[in-house]
Amino acid sequence: MATKRINLALQGGGAHGAFTWGALDRLLDEPGIEIAGMSGTSAGALNGSAVKAGLVQGSRAAAQDNLHWLWEQVGAITDPALAPWLAAAAPDAISAAIEASLPFAIADSIGRMISPYATGPFYTNPLERIVTRFHYDKVCAGSGPVLAICATNVRSGKIRVFQGAEITPLSLMASACLPTLFRAVEIEDPATGRTEAYWDGGYTGNPALFPLFAPDLPDDIVVVNINPLWRDEIPTSARAIQNRINEISFNASLLRDLRAIAFVQRLIEEGRMEEGRMKRVRVHMVSDDALMRQLSVATKIVPVPAVLHQLHEAGRAAADGFLRDHVDAIGKTGSVDLARMFG
Repeated sequence: MATKRINLALQGGGAHGAFTWGALDRLLDEPGIEIAGMSGTSAGALNGSAVKAGLVQGSRAAAQDNLHWLWEQVGAITDPALAPWLAAAAPDAISAAIEASLPFAIADSIGRMISPYATGPFYTNPLERIVTRFHYDKVCAGSGPVLAICATNVRSGKIRVFQGAEITPLSLMASACLPTLFRAVEIEDPATGRTEAYWDGGYTGNPALFPLFAPDLPDDIVVVNINPLWRDEIPTSARAIQNRINEISFNASLLRDLRAIAFVQRLIEEGRMEEGRMKRVRVHMVSDDALMRQLSVATKIVPVPAVLHQLHEAGRAAADGFLRDHVDAIGKTGSVDLARMFG
């Protein structure tokens, strides 16, 4: 089989990014798939950086090792001997147990009432101990896949995309900076010399797709989606309402970009836009909404090893299913029916 080049759009979603870890783990096993570009936000930015560093090192196995190391730091358990015990713990039961626990209730209330700036000189960003250990000579290298990570400018409310040498521990922390939990990450803008403050990129690009529209990148974008697009049940409890607001907010930018792609596709198909004037993007998706609907914001914030392990396995399975069912579509047509999605 000829090598098929793809771009990856890696969503953020806290500890649920372990699903993306599993999906990437499986895609890296596939010799006929070449990752040409990646755009990531929050956990997606961390996953993308780990993969880029490994591939620049010259090995898919190194990329997989980097991912395993990253999620071990977050709290994952990868020992196969523990699999039977982990499989016995249902993710929805774990999520419900965390939400019902007194420590989570206290922490949730504090987060809504007290600013992270109230901790004074005792504040630390918990991601700092992880991101400072990345190999930035490889993450920022000109070789290997193109990598873009997204954050939100607090003052302007606009998206900021970091690429190349702009990707640093600070920009990775900015991409994953939930404002109720962490202080805004301040980074000097080299163009203006002004220090700007950034929050999580999920508010403006989860992830941004436009960096993947570059002419030298392939037309196929595989979105690894970790925030459920659809829920049948209307949320009625306070926590369920907040959880759905979070999901809708963090899917809004992705749906906006997909709608724009669908619009361009329709113009080309109807002959109202000349072929080649704009990129005709082919969209694919790796997801498991059924699993994600069992989870909540609790398991995004609290990295439970059992849940991370299950998310990793679910991500591998979802990517395996995508390759089985849609690998032949890559380079020919999208496997996501955008017209139906937005019809």
